[in-house]
Amino acid sequence: MKIGIIGSGNMGGNLGKHWTKTGHNVLFSSRHPEELKGLVKEAGKNAEALSVNDTFEANADAYLLAVPFKAIDKISELYAGEYGNKVIIDATNPYPERDGEMALKVRNANYNASEYTAMKFVTAKTAKAFNTIHAEHLRDRAFRNVNKLTIPYAAQDKESKAVVKQLIEDIGFDSLYIGNLSDTQIMDPDQVIYGKSLKCNELKELVDATKSY
Repeated sequence: MKIGIIGSGNMGGNLGKHWTKTGHNVLFSSRHPEELKGLVKEAGKNAEALSVNDTFEANADAYLLAVPFKAIDKISELYAGEYGNKVIIDATNPYPERDGEMALKVRNANYNASEYTAMKFVTAKTAKAFNTIHAEHLRDRAFRNVNKLTIPYAAQDKESKAVVKQLIEDIGFDSLYIGNLSDTQIMDPDQVIYGKSLKCNELKELVDATKSY
């Protein structure tokens, strides 16, 4: 699978390195791709660095959004012609202290953050994943055969559901499908499963408890 990483910091960088180990082709992106030479070297032969524009034009199978939440509006507008019908994996979180009034508005709205992303990337197939796990756990706990941590995810359609499940499990985590995008409030900052690094049965208990009310 060809995967475009939009935002190559801790989260995007570590996920990209994990995916190259499993044979996926990873396109790391930045406004300054020359600054990603070290990351590409570490990731190996299945990786390259491109501008954000070139990454979207590369016609990847899926795109990971690992940028500050405040960048969603601009990215979705600038590259609207390039991501149509592609799988967009939203790993962003709205933090008002970093992202400003936009994030505060979304957190107080009658829709959740992943639904906002889906509205902005309206021609894509949006899923939500990788936003609840600590970056260091994502980096250090991949490829385990025992005591696996679980990545919760939600998806808009069958294709994005299948793609995200595969990309989670390819790198040695368990996956837990929690529902469609309207169910993802529990994944947002300060909510029930945000920041929880748990085994599958433990995480499922938390998710199920929210549905019993």
